[in-house]
Amino acid sequence: MSRILVVEDDERTSEEIEAALADAAHRVERVATGRESILLAIAETFDAIILDRMLPGDVDGLGVLAALRAAGVQTPVLILSALSAVDERVRGLKAGGDDYLTKPFEFLELTARLDVLMKRRSGPIVATVLRVGDLELDLLRHVVRRAGDVVDLLPREYRLLEYLMQHAGQIVTRTMLFEEVWHYRYDEPTNLIDVHVSKLRRKIDQAGAASMIQTIRGSGYVLAAPK
Repeated sequence: MSRILVVEDDERTSEEIEAALADAAHRVERVATGRESILLAIAETFDAIILDRMLPGDVDGLGVLAALRAAGVQTPVLILSALSAVDERVRGLKAGGDDYLTKPFEFLELTARLDVLMKRRSGPIVATVLRVGDLELDLLRHVVRRAGDVVDLLPREYRLLEYLMQHAGQIVTRTMLFEEVWHYRYDEPTNLIDVHVSKLRRKIDQAGAASMIQTIRGSGYVLAAPK
């Protein structure tokens, strides 16, 4: 369930928007002034903001947008406005709005535009932890664990393991490793890859754990969970 902030000074319109969003399984917080919306949007987390362009007081919709973007708030904002001229729509988008809907509007279109905004902003989910069997590599903290125990790796060993885990279950050739991990062209025969893989294998297979890196003679290596 998404959490939506509705910034609208007209009570009836605000209530109708809340009802339409509730029907679409969204939770709604409503405020009527620009200053209230700025404080709330900075202090709390929302999935999207529906913002009236014309607000009472000294902070209008464009002022709210400027303040939020200056504060680093990147929540998607759908602007509502009776100002339908192209110049006004452009001003709203340039101020930091993500979409612009003119009044009067259909609530079906409002909810549809809102859903598109949230999907667009959320983007694809990016994994930050790689897991193969009981082997885990945290891409953010650069920590490797096998069966819960930390494995200390040198930078090159870490990068080698990361590449193997990204291609788990696939044959990774020496040429691929040389070019992707060492960033060199693989021109002449060398045992550099074999030496590093051997050291890495000993570290992640410590304490008698089953081997996870298999050598495929004449081809390369495969990292996979033990069967």
